Amino acid sequence: LECKHIINIGKASILFPSANEVFYNPVQEFNRDLTCAVITEFARDQLAQRGLKVLVPGETERVVVSLAEEKNEADAQTEEKKNGGEEPAVTTTVGEKCENGLRVLEALAASGLRSVRFALEVPGLQSITANDFSTQAAALISRNAQYNEVSHLLQVSCRDASMLMYEMRGKKNRYDVIDLDPYGSPAPFLDAAVQAISEGGLLCITCTDMAVMAGNSGETCYSKYGSVSIKARYCHEMALRIILHSLDQRAAVYQRYIQPLLSVSVDFYIRVFVRVFTGQAVVKNSASKQALVYNCVGCGSFHLQRMGKRTAHGKQMKYSAATGPPVGPECEHCGQRHQLGGPIWAEPLHDTAFVQRVLSAVSGNPSRFGTSKRIEGVLSMVTEELEDAPLYYTVDNLSSTIHCNTPQLLQFRSALLHAGHRVSLSHACKNAIKTDAPPSVIWDIMRCWEKANPVKREKLSETSPAFKILSTEPSLQACFTVREDANPQSRKRHLTRFQENPQAFWGPKARAKAGGGISGDLQDRRKQFQNKRKNQTTDSSELKKFPCKRFKKVSSLTRRNRPWEVFAVSDTSHLSPTSLAFHDPIVLV
Repeated sequence: LECKHIINIGKASILFPSANEVFYNPVQEFNRDLTCAVITEFARDQLAQRGLKVLVPGETERVVVSLAEEKNEADAQTEEKKNGGEEPAVTTTVGEKCENGLRVLEALAASGLRSVRFALEVPGLQSITANDFSTQAAALISRNAQYNEVSHLLQVSCRDASMLMYEMRGKKNRYDVIDLDPYGSPAPFLDAAVQAISEGGLLCITCTDMAVMAGNSGETCYSKYGSVSIKARYCHEMALRIILHSLDQRAAVYQRYIQPLLSVSVDFYIRVFVRVFTGQAVVKNSASKQALVYNCVGCGSFHLQRMGKRTAHGKQMKYSAATGPPVGPECEHCGQRHQLGGPIWAEPLHDTAFVQRVLSAVSGNPSRFGTSKRIEGVLSMVTEELEDAPLYYTVDNLSSTIHCNTPQLLQFRSALLHAGHRVSLSHACKNAIKTDAPPSVIWDIMRCWEKANPVKREKLSETSPAFKILSTEPSLQACFTVREDANPQSRKRHLTRFQENPQAFWGPKARAKAGGGISGDLQDRRKQFQNKRKNQTTDSSELKKFPCKRFKKVSSLTRRNRPWEVFAVSDTSHLSPTSLAFHDPIVLV
């Protein structure tokens, strides 16, 4: 490979060829930074149990970002002293091989950028296996490992990723961390990954096939993940719950189960970090952790139906079929039908205590990552989300349904708090509302808002969702006075919660070419068929002289299939209604 480009990201300097032989997307810097932060905190927890302490460059003392955490940390230290625990004496730092450290696999490594960064930025690693099926990619990984002087930690593999993981599924050979960041869907690799991960190990998985997971192709989503996706405002959180459902279902086949640590929806992809454990008794809970989604096509109200039911009888747990459905044949609010989606993961998306530790480490050492501000903003929102309120509504969609003005986000949140319900934002959508309030309360609040901001009822169709909803009197009187606790801390502190477009034409980028070839950016491809008109003109009045493509198409079809003549009329002022009614077919352009 002839490498002409050097890209510096984090502590790594990566060589790149001029040809588009190996995939790389600069927009996913946030993904890579967040992964380094999560694996570092995971290594800190795991190695502490093995008597090792990790040293992170730039990290001095642990920074406490909330009083609650300070109290919890003090309680933990007190408990440790009671148990006779001591500070680990052996330390390990980045770049050095830790014999009792973590074994990491990057199954789809491409350029090896992520693996090189692990070697240079994550302490406590025993080995890193960077695998790619492409021989060009494997050669580039080897060069990058030598260039960054991490060959003592990084091993290069040129194998089929699934076969490599299947061969390492023995208990003594399993990896502590497996990173899957494919181009598109990770579905073909999930079965091997849940077997090749060690007990309590960490799976880091990216999905960039968001069109499928967000409802554009529900049948394709079912074939890949065993869940039907539907088009709804909460599609990005539903995508997270679909991949977690798929992971848990595949792990359950091998008497294993998952514990999500962090699940985020950002930019054009989703990223989940889960731990995998073994336990036949816990696997029995799997059915009760999944749920079907009934989504109203009219007003957007949704209800969840658990797949299974579990009840405690003393020390024993009884499992039975769930009862339902939670809705009737028609929506009780607008009279429209329901869509059925799922099953999806219905348990919490995050381990809040773990996320808080990652947040503390990043905020206390902001120079470590280029996207530290965004990591801090996103993780702050994650810690504020309601854990037991799956999916969300959006204020603009609620207002659009009844054709009224949109209330301010703080006003609507305050109304829910005044009504005695909990509410939070969501990192997956700017104007999302996560709440434990039932749909009846939400629509009562919107009815009260409409009374203060009335719509023209006479223009509403009697069969429309707006007419049905507004025809019912609210059973509660909503209060829209803004409360102090309606504004979360992440919003008050003006954290970078939702990043602006990082660059022009950002997105998933073009797939790497198997046989090499010159790199073709997406913007170049977009321009390929533009400006093809031979005689360019900037005068809008002259555009009328150009033939209409639609007329050309209709004309050719009509001439072939009709006996009469077709002609174009650009000025109809001289034609009478009679001539228009009885004349031969006319195409107006």
